[in-house]
Amino acid sequence: MPFVTLAPPPLRGCLYLPQPRRVSPFTVRSSSSLQEIDKSSSAAERKLSTELYASVPFPPIRTAKRVVLVRHGQSTWNAEGRIQGSSNFSILTKKGEAQAETSRQMLIDDSFDVCFSSPLIRSKRTAEIIWGPREEEMITDSDLREIDLYSFQGLLKHEGKAKFGAAYRQWQVDAANFNIDGHYPVRELWARARSCWTKILTHDSRSVLVVAHNAVNQALVATAIGLGTEYFRILLQSNCGVSVLDFTPRPDGGSPYICLNRLNQTPNSPVASGSSGGRKTSKRIILVCQGSTQSDPEANFPNSGDQPMNMLGIIQSQKTAELLLDLKVSSIVSSPKNASVETATIISKLQEAADCLGADCVPRYVEMKEIQDLNVEDVLLQSAKVSTLQPGWLKELEDGVASTLWDQSGRAWQKLLTELSDESDPEKIVVAVGHPVLHIAFMGQCLNLTKDWMGSFNLDAGSISVIDFPDGPTGRGVIRCINYTAHLGRWSIPITRTTVDDEAF
Repeated sequence: MPFVTLAPPPLRGCLYLPQPRRVSPFTVRSSSSLQEIDKSSSAAERKLSTELYASVPFPPIRTAKRVVLVRHGQSTWNAEGRIQGSSNFSILTKKGEAQAETSRQMLIDDSFDVCFSSPLIRSKRTAEIIWGPREEEMITDSDLREIDLYSFQGLLKHEGKAKFGAAYRQWQVDAANFNIDGHYPVRELWARARSCWTKILTHDSRSVLVVAHNAVNQALVATAIGLGTEYFRILLQSNCGVSVLDFTPRPDGGSPYICLNRLNQTPNSPVASGSSGGRKTSKRIILVCQGSTQSDPEANFPNSGDQPMNMLGIIQSQKTAELLLDLKVSSIVSSPKNASVETATIISKLQEAADCLGADCVPRYVEMKEIQDLNVEDVLLQSAKVSTLQPGWLKELEDGVASTLWDQSGRAWQKLLTELSDESDPEKIVVAVGHPVLHIAFMGQCLNLTKDWMGSFNLDAGSISVIDFPDGPTGRGVIRCINYTAHLGRWSIPITRTTVDDEAF
């Protein structure tokens, strides 16, 4: 299917300049623990870093809509370490083409009504590979181009550092307030991402594929769930990483409910060594959702109570243990509930057999702990609500139950950070095993949000989520992935789900 272009395609090597628009900022909740990095910035400039430029809520939708975001495959400038921005000189490398093909296979059985793509060559080619023989509409939108970096574009990173000095340093450590050539690129990007959502949500479709870039996909995820520019580089987008957002109509016809179903499901292993937001990291927390459990007829929530895992849960745990074999896990902490303990034990046994399995040259020792604050099942049993754990369902919890859950998860999160801060192990990896609801709350704790955000995330049984701490456990966590399930193979959760009429996703 040929592309339909919403705006003129880029000229060769063209730099896109954002069009001026009248906007009214509104403030979103942001981290109260952020440190002031640039002491020379005015108070007004620092305040702007927590503001999201948009004048109206998201447009209402009539039926549920799922949007799948994909970053382009590795480009020639990615491989060279060159700053791309919205320039259009780089193309996909052979590795990038292979990554796009892997993503095509990942999505081959999924149905889409339309594909939106950045017009830049590296993204457009990725979209063409993934879209394959589909005949549905393809639309290019210039607002989906990568962040405009003006004079930085085309420079190798060490050249940017040498030429721009303090400005390059600010781009690295305080991107939300970074100014170049009279522009604030990250703030402009957030405004542009907000504009993209209006076009995507008003399009007559229910399942949408969006193929774009690292920074713009970060902005799309952040603006969808209401996070400001200070969250730039906190929600990672790897080459050909897949993120999924669910939009559910409100009964009153207002701005839809929005849930981040998964973040950055990559063609390669999510636990592979690498950088987080461009920085090396040595401390990591891996959140493992316990395997599926035998049904409890008295429980309102699936996988709650104190039931042992069923056969599917055992398979999920074994698959997770196999994935984590590539890492040397330092300690495993779990809820005292049966399913969590069983999952933790399976992971521990495989870790300690790493030498026999050829994954390590020496035996590994893994410390295991049970922490009562990781037990949220008893809190859930206080709720009169009945849930099937559909995306965003936590927004329906009674306020008292939600408050208890949130407070308990805060205490548990602090214990995880204490566990991670062991200075005797400079590369400590902590695995936390618990109910999906606990780890959803952990996402909010990591991002320094409030309990009101718990409905903005979704986790499935057997999934993993990875949080890196490039500045150590006292610094900000960088979320590498959320709700990764590709390791489960044939038992993984589909990226998209076919819907009939008004059936919810």
